[in-house]
Amino acid sequence: MSRAAAPPRYGRFAKKRFGQHFLHDKGVCARIVAALGIEPGDRVLEIGPGHGALSTLIAQAGPGLYAAVERDLALALELRGKCPGVLPLAADALAVRWERLEPPGGWKIIGNLPYNVASPLMWELFSRCRGLARAVFMVQKEVGDRLAARPGGADYGGLSAWVQSFVAPRVVFTVGPGAFIPRPKVDSAVLVFSPLPEGGDFDPRALSGLLHACFQKRRKQLGNILKSCMNEEARTYLESQGHSLRSRPEELAPKQFQALSTLMKSHFVA
Repeated sequence: MSRAAAPPRYGRFAKKRFGQHFLHDKGVCARIVAALGIEPGDRVLEIGPGHGALSTLIAQAGPGLYAAVERDLALALELRGKCPGVLPLAADALAVRWERLEPPGGWKIIGNLPYNVASPLMWELFSRCRGLARAVFMVQKEVGDRLAARPGGADYGGLSAWVQSFVAPRVVFTVGPGAFIPRPKVDSAVLVFSPLPEGGDFDPRALSGLLHACFQKRRKQLGNILKSCMNEEARTYLESQGHSLRSRPEELAPKQFQALSTLMKSHFVA
């Protein structure tokens, strides 16, 4: 794997409050951009371009529209100088109204996400962005393991069930600390997210409330966690799925949480 030396200023200018770790390994950059599968005419949005490690490669792929969201104003201005064709937006990705990215055509979204915002950002983006065609994100490996975890494992939790209700995540490869300046203390993982067919018959607000209730007390049994809202329909549904009130949250698949949230909707949605 080729590895280019990073300019010293990358490390010196990294801002801890933004969780910045700048990617500088050219081989890793190429693999991440290739995973997005950019084709002529695509609309691409990059989150957190930093010093533009991915940006030049994205621009070279020839998308029809290329925009970037960067919270650090200085870096947003720097990006405009490096990639004249990009539309930079100096904004916090956590404040973006993702529902505005609508079809037709959809958007391909990519980013080396800061560790401190990756989970809340994906929680919002995947549930609200109806214009998503594909996403490729690099996150902390631990978070990547949770995103792709299957029911019954130690990594499976509320984030797993929530994200997998909207997209299908797949780990593509892992990245060591040496690919970044400054070096993080943990490994990273690159994941591809493919949107699921629309039509899931559940209310995201009810699902969110149910998942928060269940995984705040994941070691307890469902009968104890949901005692105040358990009804006969929900109990019957659990039994039909091979579960019971003694089952624990990590045993339920995303679709089972969706169905339960519908049966208990009145409790979680005012």
